[in-house]
Amino acid sequence: MDYILVKYVHLLGVFVLFSMLVAEHLLVKSEMTNADLKKCLIVDIVYGVSVVVVLAAGLTLWFIVGKPSGFYSSNPVFHIKVGLFLLIGLLSIYPTIFFLKNRKSSASVITVPKSVVMFIRTELALLIVLPLLAVLMAQGYGLT
Repeated sequence: MDYILVKYVHLLGVFVLFSMLVAEHLLVKSEMTNADLKKCLIVDIVYGVSVVVVLAAGLTLWFIVGKPSGFYSSNPVFHIKVGLFLLIGLLSIYPTIFFLKNRKSSASVITVPKSVVMFIRTELALLIVLPLLAVLMAQGYGLT
């Protein structure tokens, strides 16, 4: 039962993570008001919390419940999946810092660098690959 619950939390976390990243992408414009920026910051915070939930549930699945940790540890597809997840996390730092730095701006309109939008789009593109890697891994691809 623990395994099912943790997998469920992991999956819900992934859904929230993806939806918050899509919402952030839809909210970010080249020029934003303070109110728009605060909405993005709230979405970004929920995104960050969902990343922590996915990571905690994933580590629990890896080391505590479910398949033996060797199933994951010996699989190169799993290592690619974890590396991609970490890369997405690293890419999310730049937009988060931008939102945090500008949250108390006195300017009526804040210009958003194109790089912030590109980082979010890159995160989304990479995130689309993660479920494929998860399915491949669960089916034993990468194991010898």
